[in-house]
Amino acid sequence: MEETIFNSNQNASYACFPNHTKGRLYDEPESNTRDCFQRDRDRIIHSTAFRRLEYKTQVFVNHEGDHYRTRLTHTLEVSQIARTIARCLGLNEDLAEALALAHDLGHPPFGHAGEYALADLMLPYEGFDHNAQTLAVITRLEQRYANFDGLNLSWETIEGTVKHNGPLIDVEGANPLPREVRDYNLKNNLMLDTFASAEAQVAALADDIAYNNHDIDDGLRANLFRMEALFDLPMVGDIFKSTIRKAPDIGASRQRHEAVRDLIGYMVNDCLTESKQRLKDANLKSANDIRALGYPVVSFSETVHEIDRNLKDFLFENMYCHDRVRQMTEKASLVVKELFVFLLNNPSKLPDDWQKQVHGESKKKRAQVVTDYIAGMTDRFAYEEHNKLICKDK
Repeated sequence: MEETIFNSNQNASYACFPNHTKGRLYDEPESNTRDCFQRDRDRIIHSTAFRRLEYKTQVFVNHEGDHYRTRLTHTLEVSQIARTIARCLGLNEDLAEALALAHDLGHPPFGHAGEYALADLMLPYEGFDHNAQTLAVITRLEQRYANFDGLNLSWETIEGTVKHNGPLIDVEGANPLPREVRDYNLKNNLMLDTFASAEAQVAALADDIAYNNHDIDDGLRANLFRMEALFDLPMVGDIFKSTIRKAPDIGASRQRHEAVRDLIGYMVNDCLTESKQRLKDANLKSANDIRALGYPVVSFSETVHEIDRNLKDFLFENMYCHDRVRQMTEKASLVVKELFVFLLNNPSKLPDDWQKQVHGESKKKRAQVVTDYIAGMTDRFAYEEHNKLICKDK
């Protein structure tokens, strides 16, 4: 038997260890060069859904400019922050990275505009949720392997993908579980009433840090608001004013980058300080202790939570609701809605492989298949299909 070449002995006792994994839904021979979480990460990177993120909206639709974040560059930035936090907390860096890389695979084209459009359209058919769609991507929609659909990722990676924002509790009549999560959980119990691993919590917080700070960067670059508009925000304003005071002559572009860099560092350091204290106070011995704890161990301090909330409110008012962004999102939403209605009523216009899935099926099943198809589209492919199928008849 060949020697296995990896080492997980440097992690804390409460980290997820690959040799303690709950395994994969479908048994496979182990790799002799990578542990299970490293293998998960690599499968995600090689997936079709991951490549498509390059042409999916973060805030600005892809053709709006070459320097704005896309869903792919956002994902890579989340991954970098997650690796740093996981390493400093003694967690499994490979698992945190895999979860960060996977967290947006289910996003439809046009960012949240596409998500909200599909959610409205799917209300009669058990709804749409981008986190549940990520589960669909990694467990059935990616079709690359001979013996199973999906990527057949480790239990810990799937659990963290589903629960990175906290437990999912199915209370009858109130916030029922998304269909995708409910159905998968029947096959592979994800312990939905517990928190996810600390690595999954890291990925969730890294997502918050990345998109808030990089939306500031993109908003300033796009002239949606001026740097001075940030000055009244607690801590955010202090960092920007300090940067300008220390380097008044370097130009607005470098000042923006310096300030955003300092703000990311401030939030990461606060997360590390708060999380280390929580981990110490809880006296945890294993990853399962974290799942059973009843509250997150990876967190901002209350002070930075408030800063984060204020920043989100600012970005919502000054960026996401800006006329320029709103016009883009309204157009994108219309494209998604018209594609959905057209394909639901004309399933023969779906590609052959997708037509087979709806043949003889109920309207509900057709709606779910059409949603899977649209959710996988890139921005530019959605525009192309809309022009080909719908605009030509107008």
